Amino acid sequence: MKKHLKLFLTITASVALFYSCKKGCTDPNAANYNPSANRDNGSCYYINLPTNLVVTLINTPNSGLVEIEATALNENYFTICFFDGNDSTIITSATGEASYNYSDSGSHNIRVRAHLDHQNYTEWNGVAEISINSSGISNVGYTTPLSYPNYSLVWQDEFNGTSLSSDWIYEIGTGSWGWGNNELQYYRQDNTSVENGYLIITAKQQNFGGSNYTSSRLKTQGLNFFKYGRIDIRAKLPYGKGIWPALWMLGESFSSVGWPSCGEIDIMELIGGNGYNDRTVHGTVHWNENGHAMYGGSNSLPSGKFHDEFHVFSIIWDQNTIRWLRDDIQYHTINITGNNLSAFHENFFFIFNVAVGGNWPGSPDNTTVFPQMMVVDYVRVFQ
Repeated sequence: MKKHLKLFLTITASVALFYSCKKGCTDPNAANYNPSANRDNGSCYYINLPTNLVVTLINTPNSGLVEIEATALNENYFTICFFDGNDSTIITSATGEASYNYSDSGSHNIRVRAHLDHQNYTEWNGVAEISINSSGISNVGYTTPLSYPNYSLVWQDEFNGTSLSSDWIYEIGTGSWGWGNNELQYYRQDNTSVENGYLIITAKQQNFGGSNYTSSRLKTQGLNFFKYGRIDIRAKLPYGKGIWPALWMLGESFSSVGWPSCGEIDIMELIGGNGYNDRTVHGTVHWNENGHAMYGGSNSLPSGKFHDEFHVFSIIWDQNTIRWLRDDIQYHTINITGNNLSAFHENFFFIFNVAVGGNWPGSPDNTTVFPQMMVVDYVRVFQ
């Protein structure tokens, strides 16, 4: 009996010694520090995290634009996270530079990380105090009158009030094949607002409905449609790679004959990115002539971009021609008296949208700032 007891005590002591002596890295400064270890086994290793992280936050007065400039030592790259309500946008930058355009006033958190690699980084957290004026929109830019000789104003939307009028219908979703253009956005009603006399369509980098971007698309199909006249649209445009705002028209026969047989009149399109694209607009018509046919022209600002201030995009359309104007300067025309151009002697309805990505503009890249807004002051039809 004593022999068995002695053996039991020996085993118990050995087990206790085994569990009380846990080896590992005991240095809290080591990358593999093990707080439960009570005996160092020489396995500690150390990582030289980035140091001297300095972040400069630049906030443009009366604007939602925030720019970040970050520097550090021993970093390989930076990530900058802009928190915007329930959404967040993360930008990876090799230089430490990034920008974001907030649409709402208030306090917005920003996180900057200087990375050695994905798991090892030094972090900075700050707050951008955004104060936007009553509309956040400067009304500077070209404007046109409410009357012209030999014309009557037959329809207009000045976007007064706080919501979109019943003259418009929202188009929702991703359409067929990205609205026929491999566009990347999901169209939502939530991306449209009416405030202080402006219609605002906002394109966001936002995950929704299986898409990485959201925006809005509006139309007057079945409600307001026109044949001939002068059309003026005063708007301030978004900018950046992969951004595609459009103010355009489709033939009211679209539902019955399809595209391009119904005809399409692009009053204004812009594909953003680099200096030239952000200051160039396009006016085009599309129709069916034994297949898809098109004819277009373009107009460029001498400097700056169409985002800087308002411009007026117009067409003058009669039984013989369609002419395109930017700020009352004609830059393109087409003769529509040919037999194959009969679509342009029928009623057309409006479509306003901001697409993200697609066959023509390509996809956004790390230079593209979100959100992006197309702001429309008015649309007027004279006949």
